[in-house]
Amino acid sequence: MSSFPVYLLRHTAVEAPGLCYGHHDVPLAATFAADAATVRASLLPVLPADGPAPLLFSSPATRCQRLAESLQIGPATPDERLLEMHFGTWENRPWNDLPPAEINPWMVDYENSAPPAGETFGQLHARAAAFLATLENLPAPAIVVTHGGTVRALLCHCLGIPLCNAFQLEIGFGSRTALRRQHGRWQVLGVNL
Repeated sequence: MSSFPVYLLRHTAVEAPGLCYGHHDVPLAATFAADAATVRASLLPVLPADGPAPLLFSSPATRCQRLAESLQIGPATPDERLLEMHFGTWENRPWNDLPPAEINPWMVDYENSAPPAGETFGQLHARAAAFLATLENLPAPAIVVTHGGTVRALLCHCLGIPLCNAFQLEIGFGSRTALRRQHGRWQVLGVNL
């Protein structure tokens, strides 16, 4: 039996060149209005015209909330499990300024190693997968506005990809990833749509 699809939307471009940000709110790019209109225009044709209204979920981050509002579908349910990885004391600092003694071990094993006072990619994966489990029996399509790291973690979860390979997946700003639950498993219908 087929279920309704889940559409994972990555937020649109931000103005944070060279900056480490995860939970930190960063400003959206000046192109936000046009970017959001493009996302909305690409999403509307895939939603059923005569079916149940889609469910809308969003990371609490402002960059995600703004995109969710721009979709004009209705209020978004915020869920902290959809937040980007928490980079702890690295948040809002230039990547180039991070101490090599801290960043090098993390780069080797970000699945199990955390930035100081932050979380591991494995922890992000666990909370994102817990959120996705709540969508297994949907009464309507779901739209989930979130972050690149969260989308990567969910793709690893759905496809059984080792988390150490997550960043080999390119997830574009404003892109759509489509999932469907079928025969007890998540299927990936498309990435970077």
